[in-house]
Amino acid sequence: MLLLPPLTDGHILRRYKRFLADIELADGQVVCAHVPNTGSMASCWQPGAPVQISHSDNPRRKLSWTLERVDMGGGWIGVNTARPNQVMAQAIASGRIASLTGYRRLRREVSVEMPGLASGRLDVGLSEGHAPDALVEVKNVTLLDGALLRFPDARSERARRHLDLLIAAVDSGLRGIMLFALNRPEGQALAPAWDIDPAYAERLCAAASAGVEIIALRMLHRPEGIDTAEQLPVDLTLPASAGE
Repeated sequence: MLLLPPLTDGHILRRYKRFLADIELADGQVVCAHVPNTGSMASCWQPGAPVQISHSDNPRRKLSWTLERVDMGGGWIGVNTARPNQVMAQAIASGRIASLTGYRRLRREVSVEMPGLASGRLDVGLSEGHAPDALVEVKNVTLLDGALLRFPDARSERARRHLDLLIAAVDSGLRGIMLFALNRPEGQALAPAWDIDPAYAERLCAAASAGVEIIALRMLHRPEGIDTAEQLPVDLTLPASAGE
């Protein structure tokens, strides 16, 4: 389990300028917190929702508070996008993701160069195992749509480029793994957000057809930190509305 720094309870008043949020603490004080999330955060915040924030004493930081998680009524939703990479790397290293066991070496933030593509970074590299070396990209998923969790919650060319690198990795004889961190307790399966970013949805389907392994793993928020939980199914079915 990834241990979090001490957390302070509050309620979110507003999110603005993408990376800022005003938080009211229990004593009535209002603080400005950094929001470490580049997405729209659709379905995972609203004015008055309970939140937990962490505090840093680093004098170099402009804002000492960081928004960590929000409760929309069903339990904690992780909105700090730096946390899933840490949680998943820890889970892989400790052997808690069955399909990614058997590697003796794990590297973080791996530089990747593939012929015909711009160089990029992927979150985890695995080597020195019985299976081919593996490249793993982790994506934080918080968008809830009925019974489905969807990704992305905003158009993302960068996310599509990561899929291109994973496809190229598979073509070169490596394993390519797209690991979706399902960062809220609701939802029964993962699906692409066809209506938000159809280009990404199509590329994810192409990646699966090319041999990229897609894993959707629930993250479990505990009072003191974040753990991994059950693996959920992945639904790549093209909805009828997407073809209209």
